[in-house]
Amino acid sequence: MNRFSIEQAPVVALPVAGSAASFPVRRVYCIGRNYAAHAIEMGHDPDREPPFFFQKNPDNLDPSGEFPYPPHSSDVHHEVELAVMLKSGGSNISVACSLAHVFGYAASLDMTRRDLQAEQKKLGRPWEIGKAFERSAPVGPVHPVSEVGHLSEGRIALTVNGIVRQDGNLNQMIWKVPEIIAFLSKYFSLSAGDVVLTGTPAGVAAVSRGDMLEIEIEGIEPVGVKVV
Repeated sequence: MNRFSIEQAPVVALPVAGSAASFPVRRVYCIGRNYAAHAIEMGHDPDREPPFFFQKNPDNLDPSGEFPYPPHSSDVHHEVELAVMLKSGGSNISVACSLAHVFGYAASLDMTRRDLQAEQKKLGRPWEIGKAFERSAPVGPVHPVSEVGHLSEGRIALTVNGIVRQDGNLNQMIWKVPEIIAFLSKYFSLSAGDVVLTGTPAGVAAVSRGDMLEIEIEGIEPVGVKVV
C-alpha cells in the first residue's frame, strides 16, 4: 500500500565527480553580499556586519548545463558562487568543527531576476521571486573533500562568451565557509544534504539568450552553462 496520498516528488540529486553515486539535496541556503567589492557595487557598506541569508529550493539546482531565460524579467544577472555540500550537520556547530561536516564543493551560479528583486527591495519584501525561480542555480559536479581538500583560496571567475565578467579569490569572502556553517547552525538545524552558496565577487551583470557562461573555481573543473 502506498503511504502517500499523491505521487512523491523525486529526490533532487547532483552528480559526484568520479563516482556513480549522487549527492541528495535537502535544503539550499544562500549568503548575501559576502564579497566586499560586490557589496560596494550593490550600494552597500562592505564592513563585516552580521551575515544574512535567503533560500533557494532544492530543485532550483540544475546540473544540465543549460539555463532557460526565465519569464517576467528583462534583467537577469549572473552571480558565480562556490557551493558547499554538507555530509552531516546539527545545531550550534562551532567554527572549529564546521569543516568536518563538509562533503564537498561545486561550482555554481545564483541567477537573479534583478528587476524583480529590486521591486521587492523597494517594498521591503522577501527576494524569493527574484532568486528562487525554476532552474535558477546551475551547478557543476560535486567534488568530494577527499579528492580536492577544502577550498579556502584560489581564483573564482566567470566568463561570458569568452570575456571575463567576474574575477575574484575565495579568500576575499567576508564570512569564511566555517563561519557561515557555524552561524547558520545557530538558527537552523543543519543536516546531510544541505547546500550553501557562499556569495559572489564583483562584476555581476545581465545575460542574454544565446550567451555561453563558463565558471572557473581553482581546484575543481570548469563548468559551462548555456543561456537558452
